[in-house]
Amino acid sequence: MCSNLIDNLINICHLNHLLESIDEIYIRNQILALLNEPEFVDPPIGTLSLNLYETLEKLCDIAVERNIIEDNLSSRDIFSSNIMNKFLDKPSIINDKFFDLYVNSPKSATDWFYDMSKNSNYIKVDRIAKNKSYIVNSPYGNLEITINLSKPEKDPKQIMLEKSAPTNKYPRCLLCLENEGYNGTIKLPDRANHRVIRTMLNNREWAIQYSPYLYYNEHCIVLSAEHVPMQITKDTFKTLLDFTSFLPHYFIGSNADLPIVGGSILAHEHYQGGNYIFPMQTAKEIFKFRLETHKSVKGSVLHWPLSTIRLSSLNVYELTDACNVIFESWKNYSDKGCNILSHTNGVPHNTITPICRRNGQFYEMDLVLRNNRTTEEHPLGIFHPHKEVQHIKKENIGLIEVMGLAILPGRLLTELEDIKEYILGKEEAKVAQYHQDWATELKQRYNPSSNLDKFIIQELGNKFTTVLEHAGVFKLDEQGIDCFKNFISTI
Repeated sequence: MCSNLIDNLINICHLNHLLESIDEIYIRNQILALLNEPEFVDPPIGTLSLNLYETLEKLCDIAVERNIIEDNLSSRDIFSSNIMNKFLDKPSIINDKFFDLYVNSPKSATDWFYDMSKNSNYIKVDRIAKNKSYIVNSPYGNLEITINLSKPEKDPKQIMLEKSAPTNKYPRCLLCLENEGYNGTIKLPDRANHRVIRTMLNNREWAIQYSPYLYYNEHCIVLSAEHVPMQITKDTFKTLLDFTSFLPHYFIGSNADLPIVGGSILAHEHYQGGNYIFPMQTAKEIFKFRLETHKSVKGSVLHWPLSTIRLSSLNVYELTDACNVIFESWKNYSDKGCNILSHTNGVPHNTITPICRRNGQFYEMDLVLRNNRTTEEHPLGIFHPHKEVQHIKKENIGLIEVMGLAILPGRLLTELEDIKEYILGKEEAKVAQYHQDWATELKQRYNPSSNLDKFIIQELGNKFTTVLEHAGVFKLDEQGIDCFKNFISTI
């Protein structure tokens, strides 16, 4: 059976362009060594009807039976990544291949790197396929919802092992370059089959990788080669614009650099990008404006729940400067009527979430105004999901949510089924306490002649819409738009 599985894996990887015929004997022997198998027995004619992920699972089963690895998620992932690493070239060769393709077309280079990352099981395609995705209506256009089921639940044994394991100081963080090829531990993810593309952006070294649990097409992470903290500065805009010159078919954006409104790892400077059109990109305009000092730059305010300025220009230098002028103005802007204070006792509250893309020949930058001030009424943030929607989304509103894609916890799938049973009046229905008020409201409003599944998903979408509205500093009512215009007039 062991030889059968190895042969099947080699055939799959051959079809996925991860090896040439001349490599087969070498890779076979490498995998035999991992399994403590001294010899290879020619399998019977015909191949197994197992895909890549099923084959790796079976090989992990053998490793467990032979006491090569422990039978837990972390050990199995580490072992399967070590197997797939045998099919991959060293980083220098992968970078050479990428840039050889890049000469002809940036898209062909990313297509190749993306396929390689999927075919080597670095991107967990089989787990991502478990996610549930929906399109919902909103006053701002369609929004997207993903219920995240891709990350397997840890069993109690795994949790206990993680708690008792020593804290690692290497790699320094999950985004550091030291993760490339790192074996992994019970606490740190498997990265033996992890590769990055090195490039220079804005006169600094960066690395491009894909997210193992991507949330949209070609979801990539662009990380600083140095372990430096997140900080929005004029250089941020230069870097984002430089990236869209390097890969013009990709967007790129940054989480804000302050707690509460920063939805990601703030200790290591990084951005997220990819080949995807988010709902925010197609938002309509409320009004347009021009900056007298930046004649080539067109500006507009979007009809979007988070307060968003869109700037567009053919001139990268003027666009960079215009972004920085708006950012510097916003950092020190206060409007007590809208609960916006730039500082409290010298502590800053205002920052932005910047998002950059190409629109034909034009460079386009969205500047989403953020504020992280808290009060007794809103201890998690005034411009953060308020208490009445936290049963759906309590976490920080990061870059992906800002652009109109909700990433919601897997628990919701079961909880929504419970709510459906409650609406239908089933006696055994048990609704989580934090959903009870919402479930009662839905039961009162549900029309039995309508489709219950569609009703529930749309109501979930309505909650997400409210989450985004709470995060907007200038509300899209008459007063809020007037206040937004007042801010624009100060630039």
